[in-house]
Amino acid sequence: MTKTNKGFPKDFFWGASTSAYQVEGAYDEDGKGLSVQDIPKPYHDKICDFKVTSDHYHHYKEDIALMAEMGFNEYRFSISWPRIFPDGNGPINKKGIEFYNNLIDELIKYNIEPVLTIYHFDLPLELEKQGGWSNRELIIDAYVQYAKTLFEYFGDRVKFWQTINEQNMLVLYGSLLGTGATQKELYQQNHHMMLAQSLVMKLCHEMLPEAKIGPAPNIACAYPATSKPEDIVAAQNFSAIRNWLYLDVPIRGHYNKIAWSYLEEFDLVPTFEPGDEEILRGANPDFIAFNYYNSATIEHAPYDAPVGDKGDQQMAFTIPGWFKSFDNPYLTKTEFGWEMDPVGLRTTIREMYDRYELPMIITENGLGAYDTLEEGDIVNDPYRIDYLREHIEQCRLAIEDGCELFGFSPWSAIDLVSTHQGCSKRYGFIYVNRDEKDDKDLRRVRKASFYWYKKVIASNGSDLT
Repeated sequence: MTKTNKGFPKDFFWGASTSAYQVEGAYDEDGKGLSVQDIPKPYHDKICDFKVTSDHYHHYKEDIALMAEMGFNEYRFSISWPRIFPDGNGPINKKGIEFYNNLIDELIKYNIEPVLTIYHFDLPLELEKQGGWSNRELIIDAYVQYAKTLFEYFGDRVKFWQTINEQNMLVLYGSLLGTGATQKELYQQNHHMMLAQSLVMKLCHEMLPEAKIGPAPNIACAYPATSKPEDIVAAQNFSAIRNWLYLDVPIRGHYNKIAWSYLEEFDLVPTFEPGDEEILRGANPDFIAFNYYNSATIEHAPYDAPVGDKGDQQMAFTIPGWFKSFDNPYLTKTEFGWEMDPVGLRTTIREMYDRYELPMIITENGLGAYDTLEEGDIVNDPYRIDYLREHIEQCRLAIEDGCELFGFSPWSAIDLVSTHQGCSKRYGFIYVNRDEKDDKDLRRVRKASFYWYKKVIASNGSDLT
C-alpha cells in the first residue's frame, strides 16, 4: 500500500451509465423498430418488460438536469440501434436521430461529456430474424453502416465512443441476453463482432480523427482458490477465456493463444475467411472501457466435473478440464448473490494496464439492491454509498500504482430495468417511482447516495465520507 496520496487527475471523468433498452422505454414510439430485448421473455410474467422502463425517452431533460445537479462531467449511454434503423439496415428513422441530437445537446448544455455506446444488447429484431450475428454477409455491413450513421450525425459533438458493450457476456451468456445460439454459433458470432468492431474502429479514426474509440467488455480478475499449481493454471485459463480473448483481438490484432486452445479443444473454432486476419489487425483502440462488478475465484476442474447451471451469476460456471468457479470465503455477497470485491477492481485495473498500457475508463460498477421509498420522498441507501466508496478508493490506489484511469461511470445514473431482475433490483442514484407491474407516476427522487456522490464529485474524489 502506498503512503502517498496523489488523488485523482484534475480532468477526471465523474458520471454514471445507462443503456437504451433498460432506461428509455417508448419501445414502439416515433418509428422505433423492435429489438431482441422487446420480445417477451419467460421471466416477464414476474417482472416488468422493457416497454416503459424508466421512460427516459420522455424525461431525459429532467434526468440530465439531475445529473448536472450531481456534478456529472460525463454520461455514458447507448444508442438504440432499432430507434435509428427500425429494420436494422433499412431507411434511417429521422425521429430517432432527432431524439439523440436533442439528448446530446442537452448534455453539452450542462457541460457533460457524452460517452456513447454504439451497441448494447439491443440487436434489431428484423436482423435477428435473418440470422443476426450469425449471418456474416448481413450483420457486419449492417453494424458498420449503423456506426457510420452515428459518426455522421453525432460525431461533431461526441468525442468518446464504445463499440460493443460486454461482448464477452453476449457470448458466455447468450441465452440470457437475447440469443438462442449454440456455443459453436456464439463463438462464430463473436468472430463476426470482432471483425465488425475492428472495421468500425478504423472507420472512426478515418471519419473523426479527433475522437477516441475503444472496446467495452466486462473484465474481472481471477484468483486461484489455493496455491495448488493446478488452481493457478485454472485461474489463468479463466482469465484467457473470459477476459483476454475479448481484448487481445481488438488491441493486439489476434486471438489469445490459451483461449484459442480452448476453442480447438471443444470444436468451437470460428470459420475465418480470406482477409480476416488483416481486418483484425490495426484497429488501434484509443482506450479500454470496461465494466466491473466482482472478481472470480477459480479452482481446477477435472474432465468429469459436472457443468452445472450458470444462472444469473457472472462467475458461477464450470468448464470441465479447464476451470471451476469457487465461492471466495473472504468476500461478502449482495442481496442478489454477487460477491463484492473492491480490491479486485484495483487488481483488475493493474492487470489490464500491465497487459495493454492503454488509458481506461470504468463504465459500469455498482450495487443492485431493494431500495425503499420512505415517507417524505426519502431513500436511504447507505449500503450503496459504502460499496461505491470502497471501489472509488481502489480506483485512487490504482492511479497511485501508475495506471491510466481517466473516468468512473458507475451503473447506474437513475434506476432502470435490470435485465433479469426487473426494476426491483435498483442501481441508480435517482429513484424512479414504479414497481414491476405498475408504472405509477415514474417520479424521480434523489437518494442519499445522490447527495453523497455530489460531494465526491465536487471534491474530485478526495472526500469519500
